[in-house]
Amino acid sequence: MNNMKEIEILLVEDNLNDLELILRAFKKHNLVNKVHVAKDGSEALKYIFAQNLLAERNIKSQVILLNWKLPKIDGLEVLKKIRSNERTKAIPVVVLIASPEERNMVENYQLSVNSYIIKPIDFDKFIHAVSEIGLYCLLLNQSQM
Repeated sequence: MNNMKEIEILLVEDNLNDLELILRAFKKHNLVNKVHVAKDGSEALKYIFAQNLLAERNIKSQVILLNWKLPKIDGLEVLKKIRSNERTKAIPVVVLIASPEERNMVENYQLSVNSYIIKPIDFDKFIHAVSEIGLYCLLLNQSQM
């Protein structure tokens, strides 16, 4: 694992409780690398497409955890912009959804989501789901590195 590049995670989450739980789960399972937080779709797009940041970062080593329901610009629009840009279309995106019905809605847009995570209401299930995201992003998904 010493040869692995450090993965920068962009976490796009507007719910402060979920945000705190996700960050706590990453820390608890020692999965915290660099985590940048955006609290709405507009902030996420500014971060992703900032010219000076694209030049400085290896954008393909990123992972985006994207809440589907966001203020200002929703997850669908964020995902469309990511997938329509040559420099960002290969970034792995894990969509955080509230229900299985939302998964069907996301799939209907056919925008190449890498994974879906249904945010459980139960705290322990939520922590487990987030730790699984971290393991997937940091250990298993090495094709983008």
